[in-house]
Order: sequence, then C-alpha cells, then structure tokens
Amino acid sequence: MEPMKLDILAISAHPDDIELSCSGTLIAHKTQGYTTGILDLTEGEMSTRGTIETRQKESAEASQIIEI
Repeated sequence: MEPMKLDILAISAHPDDIELSCSGTLIAHKTQGYTTGILDLTEGEMSTRGTIETRQKESAEASQIIEI
C-alpha cells in the first residue's frame, strides 16, 4: 500500500476538534485542489466534552459532510 500524500494535514488532540474548529478552511483548500486530511492524536478519552463514542460519531459524520 502506497503512503497517502497530503498537501494539508490538520492535527488535533481529540476527535471532532478539527471539524469544529477549521473545517471551513479545509473545505476551502479542498475546492482549490489541495488534498487534505485529519489526524486525531487520541480517542478523546481525557476529554471533558462528551464520551469517546459520541466524539467519534460526530467526527465521522462531519468528515462525510466535508468529504475528508
């Protein structure tokens, strides 16, 4: 399997952080032809906002909307 090549990689601590904070920026760059991706460093286990399951579900749904 070849490594994925990205122009922009957004990195956050928890699932759904990127979607809530800079999805508009990722969408704007994607429409300009850039390849984008998201990297969550944890599952959200130490988060104070929601459960791991809730945050992963929100992240997955948002990723479908912004097509990442």
